[in-house]
Amino acid sequence: MKKNRIVKYLAGAWQEIKKVKWPTKAMVFNHTAVVIVASGIAILVTAGIDYGLTYLIEYIVNAKG
Repeated sequence: MKKNRIVKYLAGAWQEIKKVKWPTKAMVFNHTAVVIVASGIAILVTAGIDYGLTYLIEYIVNAKG
């Protein structure tokens, strides 16, 4: 009985996998490029904010001393 449920589950899973529309190589390349560019922009923005806040805090600390 338990083996029959496992076989039904795997058969159903296989049917669902066959319905999936897999991406083409071009789609994967384009999406990867978008992620890399967006990550680069996020890194630059974060680094800019970090640098700016570090400079501001150092200026404030040095101005009081």
